[in-house]
Amino acid sequence: MRCYRNTKQPLANYKDVPQTMIEAVVRSNKVHKESIADEIISRNPQTVGVYRITIKSNSDNFRASAIQEVMKRIRAEGILIIICEPTLDAGSEFFRSEVVNDIDHFKSQSDVILANCFDSDILGSSRN
Repeated sequence: MRCYRNTKQPLANYKDVPQTMIEAVVRSNKVHKESIADEIISRNPQTVGVYRITIKSNSDNFRASAIQEVMKRIRAEGILIIICEPTLDAGSEFFRSEVVNDIDHFKSQSDVILANCFDSDILGSSRN
C-alpha cells in the first residue's frame, strides 16, 4: 500500500519556499487521503483492519500519522475499524478502535486491510 509523510510541517519550516507550492502539496495529500478512504468505503466492508499506525516502519511515533485521517473518514461511514499495532497492548483502544495483535485473528476479522507501510512477511503477497 501507500506510505504517508507529514507535509504540514513544511508550511512552518520552509519560509523561503513559495507558500503556494507547499500549500499545493498539503492539498494534494488531503485529496490522496480522501481518495484512499473513498476506495475502501466503495468496497462496502463491515470491518476495516488497519495494520500499523506508525508514521514509518520501525517507529513508535503515531501521534499524528496521516492514516488517522483516513480512519476518521472510514469511521464516519459507520464502518468498524480494528488495529494491529505491535507497539500497543492487545485489547486496548486507540482512536476509538480495538487493538488486535494476533495477526491471524486480525486478518480473519478484517474485510479490508489498510496498511500504512506494507509488510509482505506478515500480510502476505496480495496488495489489492
